[in-house]
Amino acid sequence: MEFLFTTEGWCRRMGLAASRRMLARIVVVTALGLAVSCGSDDPGPTIAVGAGDSMESNLLAQIYAGALARAGARTSVIADLGSRADYLAALDAGTVTVVGEHGGELLTFLNAGAQARKPEVATDVADTSAPDRRSVPEELSRSLPEGLAVSDPADGTDMRARVLLTEAAGKDVRSIGALAARCGEIHAGVAPVSGVLHTAAPVRIAGCDFADTRPYPDATGLRKALLDGEIQAGILTGPPALVPGATDGLTVLADSDYAVRAENVLAVYRKGLLDDRQIRKLNYVAGELTTDDLAQMMREVREGAGAAEVARTWLDDHAL
Repeated sequence: MEFLFTTEGWCRRMGLAASRRMLARIVVVTALGLAVSCGSDDPGPTIAVGAGDSMESNLLAQIYAGALARAGARTSVIADLGSRADYLAALDAGTVTVVGEHGGELLTFLNAGAQARKPEVATDVADTSAPDRRSVPEELSRSLPEGLAVSDPADGTDMRARVLLTEAAGKDVRSIGALAARCGEIHAGVAPVSGVLHTAAPVRIAGCDFADTRPYPDATGLRKALLDGEIQAGILTGPPALVPGATDGLTVLADSDYAVRAENVLAVYRKGLLDDRQIRKLNYVAGELTTDDLAQMMREVREGAGAAEVARTWLDDHAL
């Protein structure tokens, strides 16, 4: 008879030890240790990690599921749940326990009137509790429905929309703040970044209301329109790293004042269903994940790699 040298295999076969006295003498110490493991290593209910229809959402789900599995949980990924409203409804209903999100867009979805824009609390003013001085994570925590919580935001990810100008125009205007006074005279275009988790709502740029905004199907079309002079400014709904070549010959305006609300990746989860070790694991992921990491992983998936395999490699590379 074959014996499997695993905790589960030993737990099933402990009753055979008595009839195999010689083997019992050899493994008696091991068996005593495993008697505790058989009762304490149960990973509990399966933690379902949800994903919407975008590539990024599925990648994040695979990363979180893999990380939680390495923290001792039994996990599964439920993909293709639809839009933000759909997968948040699944989270609310308990169909899934964790989903990946962008902090700013989630805040906009939950609280359209929220004023927070920056990723950190303003400390240069006396009243840091004022709504316009709160950070996006702080305001998001206040806006979450009862029973939900979020992980630490991944500070290395910056998923904000970017404002683009031609290189000639960008010589004099290097930031959104410097452009603001002229926005009312400018015809702009906007294009989505394929595969990114975002809403269909217009990008909000504080202090900058363009004369009009024309839609373009993709970043390539937006770049051509800018270079051809059809428009004077472009809005790309995600970081240029996700669309290589999309900003060639263009200037990406700086936004240190967060005219576009901060967008950092984070996990949203149901309270009471993850233990401390699992929550820490989600926070470890946040500490390692970067925009460039996501861009690289999305390129690999577009080239045919499986999202679960790509996520596993990233977890291995970061010792998670």
